[in-house]
Amino acid sequence: MLGPPREAVLLSVTGVVQGVGFRPFVHRLAARHGLSGWVRNGADGVRINVEGTAEDLAAFARALRTESPPLARIEAIERRACAPEGLTEFVIRESEDDSDQRQPVSPDVAVCPACLNELFHPANRRYLYPFITCTDCGPRYTVIEAMPYDRERTSMRAFAQCAACQGEYDTVGDRRYHSETNSCPDCGPRVWLEKGDGTVDADPDPIAATARLLMSGAVVAVRGLGGFHCVADATNGAAVERLRAGKHRDAKPFAVMVRTTTEARALAHVSEAEEQALESRERPIVLLRRLDQTTLAAAVAPGLNTVGVMLAYTPLHHLLIEQVGQPLVMTSGNASEEPIATGNAEARRRLARIADAWLLHDREIVARYDDSVVRMAGSAPVFVRRARGYAPLPVDLPLACPVPLVAVGPHLKNTFTLVHGRRAFVSQHIGDLETLETLEHFRATLDAYKRLFRIEPEVVARDLHPGYLSSRLAEELGLRVIAVQHHHAHIAAVLAEHGVTGRAVGVACDGTGYGDDGHVWGAEVFIADLTTARRVAHLRYAPLPGGDLAARLPWRVALGYLSLEPGAADAFAAAFEGVADRERTLAAQQVARSFNAPLASSLGRLFDAAAAILGVRRVAQYEGQAAMELEALAADCEAEPLPFPLTDDGDGQWQLDPVPLLVALGERRRAGAPVAVLAAAFHDSVARGLAEVAWRAAQLFETGRVALGGGCFLNARLLTSLRAELERRHLEVLVPRQLGPNDGAISYGQAAVAAAILRSEGCIP
Repeated sequence: MLGPPREAVLLSVTGVVQGVGFRPFVHRLAARHGLSGWVRNGADGVRINVEGTAEDLAAFARALRTESPPLARIEAIERRACAPEGLTEFVIRESEDDSDQRQPVSPDVAVCPACLNELFHPANRRYLYPFITCTDCGPRYTVIEAMPYDRERTSMRAFAQCAACQGEYDTVGDRRYHSETNSCPDCGPRVWLEKGDGTVDADPDPIAATARLLMSGAVVAVRGLGGFHCVADATNGAAVERLRAGKHRDAKPFAVMVRTTTEARALAHVSEAEEQALESRERPIVLLRRLDQTTLAAAVAPGLNTVGVMLAYTPLHHLLIEQVGQPLVMTSGNASEEPIATGNAEARRRLARIADAWLLHDREIVARYDDSVVRMAGSAPVFVRRARGYAPLPVDLPLACPVPLVAVGPHLKNTFTLVHGRRAFVSQHIGDLETLETLEHFRATLDAYKRLFRIEPEVVARDLHPGYLSSRLAEELGLRVIAVQHHHAHIAAVLAEHGVTGRAVGVACDGTGYGDDGHVWGAEVFIADLTTARRVAHLRYAPLPGGDLAARLPWRVALGYLSLEPGAADAFAAAFEGVADRERTLAAQQVARSFNAPLASSLGRLFDAAAAILGVRRVAQYEGQAAMELEALAADCEAEPLPFPLTDDGDGQWQLDPVPLLVALGERRRAGAPVAVLAAAFHDSVARGLAEVAWRAAQLFETGRVALGGGCFLNARLLTSLRAELERRHLEVLVPRQLGPNDGAISYGQAAVAAAILRSEGCIP
């Protein structure tokens, strides 16, 4: 008796389906359902040809989605019936390359539990091997040179697999079946310790030798996935101070690495949501509320009530921390303002004044990759920096761009975005475009994205500010340029990631951005969609004596506000304690003569002024320090809001006047009110003032949606307070989720605006 007739289908699977163990998964699935055929990588995804009964084919298709590997992200499966070829087995075929197709690239992820168990199992042949990996974990983006994803297109091609590894690679049921990063101590990368004099340490266990150095107070440059870390014992104050001196990083907080969440809880409070973020396969740095008493040196995060903690994410990290037995400072391997070092020779040269020794390996790093940073606002994570573990996964646009596009981003915290159709590939964190090295990093990463995703842009979007280095880079490309106002880009980024194309109230709050009127903007309320942004409200303008210098000298910002209300000198007095008379006089002359004292409506600078008036911070050692310390002081204090009046600016817009708020802060401080309570009152006053003006705009323009963007919303207290105020007024609140609220999202917002403008034109440039 004949069995059921055999049918055949061709499936095209798109999404993150290469470098994630998808082909081995398909092979095992086909064998389980008794199907024959083949699977292969293509430039646009994975193609599967399967033959079998209709029932088995249907079961296979269902399991393809429900049982896919943990790192896979299936976006679509296209199915087409085809004629059976009478195939008798299922095989993995050689990859097919189509230069006109593109697909996402998997980011690097943490070592999986199975590999970690093998790493510490004495009977396993990969016992203590620092490059252990499988199809479910390890490096991806940092080793991939081109797609389709095969070993010969990665930096692992330098390591031919030994017979044992090749056997795993070829065995269908093995966890390392077609694992392109597969290796072992006999055939894979090696690690060694190099002393400060350039000689190689003779210890046969270089990781143990490195651990001894760290325990003695040394600073070691450790080569990781996407670059070097500068590493020190986080409990050794002298070592941490030496690291600060070497990096020229006086006070900016360092991140700390531990092996487990239990170890993290010995340093900080860890909520359920924070635990999930810490233990996620992306392993970001998570900003946690620090415990009052810990073993951490005070120099790790001076003046703050938070500490950035991440769990070990590579086998090498696990081995090193296991040997040291203490939390380790893991900060980017660079001097301040420079990109992270990636190559061994580069690290020897650039980190010579920081490191006492170098723990090196010989697996080449294809892409620079900083650690990602998140913090919780309420129970949801907010990106401070999006890089390792997340980039280069795309963040789709709500509207397809009619032509290939690149958006070059802002001057500070730069990222770029490369667009084809609805796919927007947002780069990892590039950094501040203030050094030649960072500029080269930008260009090299853009070239890599163009190669990986096969996109040659025809239009470039940039910031409205003509003096930004990113704007000059845009002009150099020789393409049509679309300029996008900085704060419109902030709001567009939030709208676009939520799939919103219609009108909303946009509240954009940050440090500085070039405004339509030539002034410095930084606390703006818009009625906006993806193509237009009409400003309807703003913070009252105040002069910034010294321009950008004021961001590092909060007392100068306070002086600018004092010029609006000279009679408030007593209330502002604490802001100028310790400031030399001559320096203050020169700053006052800048204001009086309108010389290098641009008018600004910046909420970031308002936080600086408040910190100075409360005596918290008059001179900042890094960007945002005053605001961060003010937030730390506010903590969970309860306070009544202070006056923050809403008036008419004379040009048909509302303005929030912060002068009465600053005066009230100063007067209450002089009267003996606790500074922590005043810091809390300041936060809640700002939240209530912004909520009031946003609600009025929503009523006037008949929209029930508010989008929040800009670096000030990295302040968890401000973000949660403002969101609560808006929701009490029955407004839908959109906050950044896939990208951060700060300038790292600007390029994506620029891309969204440019795509919408190009679509509205209805033509291809």
